[in-house]
This record gives sequence, C-alpha cells and structure tokens, in this order.
Amino acid sequence: MKAIGLTQYLPISNPQSLVDIEIDKPEATGHDLLVKVEAIAVNPVDTKVRAPKDKIENPPRVLGWDAAGTVVAVGSEVTLFKVGDPVFYAGSITRAGANSEFHLVDERIAGHKPATLDFAQAAALPLTAITAWEALFDRLGISPKGEDAGKSVLIIGGAGGVGSIGIQLAKVLARLTVIATASRPESEAWCRRLGADHTIDHRQDLPSQLRALGFAHVDYILCFNDTDRHFKAMSEAIAPQGKICSIVENAGPLAIGDLKSKSATFVWEFMFTRAMFQTPDMIAQHRLLNEVARLVDAGKLQTTVGDNLGKINAENLRRAHAMLEGGQTIGKLVLQGF
Repeated sequence: MKAIGLTQYLPISNPQSLVDIEIDKPEATGHDLLVKVEAIAVNPVDTKVRAPKDKIENPPRVLGWDAAGTVVAVGSEVTLFKVGDPVFYAGSITRAGANSEFHLVDERIAGHKPATLDFAQAAALPLTAITAWEALFDRLGISPKGEDAGKSVLIIGGAGGVGSIGIQLAKVLARLTVIATASRPESEAWCRRLGADHTIDHRQDLPSQLRALGFAHVDYILCFNDTDRHFKAMSEAIAPQGKICSIVENAGPLAIGDLKSKSATFVWEFMFTRAMFQTPDMIAQHRLLNEVARLVDAGKLQTTVGDNLGKINAENLRRAHAMLEGGQTIGKLVLQGF
C-alpha cells in the first residue's frame, strides 16, 4: 500500500525528509480497526517528531495523527464499530501513523465521523478536539454543562488548530467569556467568527491588554503556544485560585513558585496519554469524539479547516510541514485522497 515515511530526520527543505513509499497492508486484531484512510490533517506534533536528529529508521517510519476514513476490517474484540462505518480519530503516537492508505487504530480512541462533514472536514477535528476537550473539562475541571458560565478564559494561540476548537467548546458548552490571542487581522477575524468575545495580541504584553478590557485577572488560561515565553504573563494574569493548562512542552525551567501566593494550579494536557499508557479510561476519547460529532451534526460546532492542500503524498506533506514550521497557519491543514 502507499504511504509517506521517513528514514532520516531531516530539515523539511530536504526532499528526502518525507518520501513516498510502499509498505505492507496491516491486519486488524484485538481491539483494532483497519481503516481505509480518506483524509488526514497535519499537526505541530508531526513536525516535532520529524525534527532533525541523528537517527535512522529501517523500516521507514510513518507519521500522521489525524485521520478520517472507512472501517474495512475489525479485530476479534471489536464491539464499537462494524465494517463500513465512517470514522475519525487521532490514533496513538506509540504506533505507526495515519499517512498511509490503510491504518490500524484502537476502537477505544476512535469516533463515528460527523455525518454532515466530508472526510477532509472531519479529519481536521480529532487531535485538536480531544486536546481542547481534555484541557478544558478534564484538566481544568470546567463544567461542559455550563455550570461555570460567565467565568473568563484566556486562550493563548486562538487561531491555531487547538485554539480554533477550544474557542468553540469554551463558548458553546462551558459558556465562558472567551479572550483569544491573535496577532494578525485575519487571525483575529477567525477567532471572533468562532465565538471569541475579545481578542488580544500575544506578541504584546498580555496582562496590560487584559486590564484594558476590564479583566484584572482571568479564571482560566489555556496555553496553546510557547509555554516558556508566556509563563510570566500567565502567572500575573491568572486569578487567585485560578487554573492554567498548557499543551506546549517547556524548553527551560518554569518559575512555578510564582503561582504559590495565588494557590494557582498549573497542569499539562497531552492527548496521547490515555493511548500511550493504556489507561483504564481510554474509552473516554471514543465517547468525546462521538459527542463532538453529535455537536457538529447539530450545528453547534464547526470544522476548523484552514487549507486543503490536495492529495496525500510526500510533496504536499512536506509543504504542510513547512507551513506549520513557518508559524503563520490559521486553523488546520488537511490532505485528501491518494
């Protein structure tokens, strides 16, 4: 079957950084679904895994952790899906990725594709929806039923993939007052269209901009961009007994002691945790993806596609990686069909 893989970890400008390959078609066993991949999305995690380092992969490594497609075979323990079901999912970082014609995914971390979206639109959602959902409702403990309505959340990186769905979940389900960061007119407009009440510029001083809007502090902060750079500002902006969640690993030590006087919480979100450690509650991702699909089909959430880059091949994937590394994308980058 066709796939896009790597044998060396190279700069994306090198044509050998991602190449078209042929590999064996896998077989479904246990809880696995064998999915015919129709569309994929590309995320910053892809570029981080592919980043240059001194390592050789033999056989080639296949990346990609966002896909939508059709179930063509199931393992003996599968109970949640049947052959022919359209699905969407992010998969597990500990297994081969979805940049291939056929792909294995554990049924407990896959969801039924929204009926109102095509495969490309659906592929844009899983990884970011899981990340934003877990950050808001599992890590920060915000009620998805609106019991914290009116409280404030600052979303740093509002126009990115996770920010794009995070704004919607924070507004539609939690009914929070949403302040999103955006540094360009087009990204500011994107955030407001998705439901942000206010926008501020993450390249400028965040606490002073919040005060100018009338927010001495915010109840929650979601950091989807550069934890190191924004930690001091987050420590200043968070309310006493407030909560901060970040998805971006730090490069250096964080001054966590700055949060002590406020009794503030700092917590990480990593959407691969449940699959990586086979946690007893990993089926929660199946359920939340099904709920996201229900909300999409009810017209309450929308897809976050920014650009459709065409066919799934090495050339287009290298282009997607380069765009993400350039830091100017809005929403999600998707590819469709082999």
